[in-house]
Amino acid sequence: MNTYHRFRLKRAFVRPLLAFLFLSVVALTGCGDDEPPPADTHQEAGGDHDETPVVRMLPEALAEFDIEVATAGPGALHVTLTFPGEVKVNEDHFAHIVPRVSGVVHSVDRSVGDRVQAGDVLAILDSRELADLKAMYLANLERLAIAESNYRREETLYGKKISSEQEYLEARQALAEARIALRSVRQKLLALGFSEAYIDALPEQPEHALVHYELTAPISGVVVEKHVSQGEALNADADAFAIADLRTVWVDLNVFQKDLDFVREGQQVALVTTGGQLRGEGVISYVRPIVGEETRTAIARIVLPNPDGRWRPGLFVNGTITVDAVEVPMLVPKSAVITMGGDTVIFVETPEGFVARPVTLGRGNEAHVEITSGLKPGDRYVARGGFALKAELEKDQLDEGHAH
Repeated sequence: MNTYHRFRLKRAFVRPLLAFLFLSVVALTGCGDDEPPPADTHQEAGGDHDETPVVRMLPEALAEFDIEVATAGPGALHVTLTFPGEVKVNEDHFAHIVPRVSGVVHSVDRSVGDRVQAGDVLAILDSRELADLKAMYLANLERLAIAESNYRREETLYGKKISSEQEYLEARQALAEARIALRSVRQKLLALGFSEAYIDALPEQPEHALVHYELTAPISGVVVEKHVSQGEALNADADAFAIADLRTVWVDLNVFQKDLDFVREGQQVALVTTGGQLRGEGVISYVRPIVGEETRTAIARIVLPNPDGRWRPGLFVNGTITVDAVEVPMLVPKSAVITMGGDTVIFVETPEGFVARPVTLGRGNEAHVEITSGLKPGDRYVARGGFALKAELEKDQLDEGHAH
């Protein structure tokens, strides 16, 4: 590929000198005040009138106009395919929060946009359903204690032949039933998200706390949805909150049916938002095996790191995939190619200055193009910023016309 040599100089003193930076040999010298010379004797500062115009530019001006000069040579022309797509929430790191019990919202502690850690309280509900379940647990806990006491007594009496076998068996059966009942209620509390430690501490809780149900964050992330308000009655399956961990996002590209054979997992993808503000790279982690009936496209997904949160879900992007590479004898960036007066030219550096040299284009992609004639290996050419030279050349030609 081409080697770029950047010219970077301080700009502080450049502006006052711009009037002196451009020296062009296209200015005519034969337009005197006394008597106009014959038409065939017009001379340019660099030679005859039909010579190629030259634009001279000092290094300070090159830096001022961000002009890059590169050395012409061979390169790999990448064959690429570009697909439209969209940034989406990584659903592997996304959580919907539902109450699991019905109740009335007592307080709301988090709102949309808040960052939360796993376990943080989002809202508190007053739930009679939960209060009844906790009361049932406490009752069964007491029932088990009584059943255990009765069983121990009957076991002792039966061993001393004081109590009958029937009474002993009934006490043992009652103990087993009490254990089953307590275990059943305990499992219901665990299913609501309560920890073993929380359940074990229920007997020490004040009565008014039995009605409270804390809605907590199951993952760390950002609250992206909130559908609760204080005093609102919620059902057990209400969609109360949604939390997204946006440290990674999905980028789903729509791959056209005709291009599916060129797209596969593991390929590198260059990504850019449709406005061009964001650029990044990623690797295809998944290609959907089903083509959409209406769109006739399949999804190619990139899991993109998003540590600073700039890749926001909903942004439209374009993804470019390199599917092949061809070595060509002469390759330049497309920014080097300028159109002047219907001709395709590239500004080439010579000892006298920069000249616009006509070239013939070959194969190309979005970024680079092959040059089949007009440029030789080793030529120093303007890879970027040629429009500044074009503007100066056209200005000199216009001044020349006015002088005549």
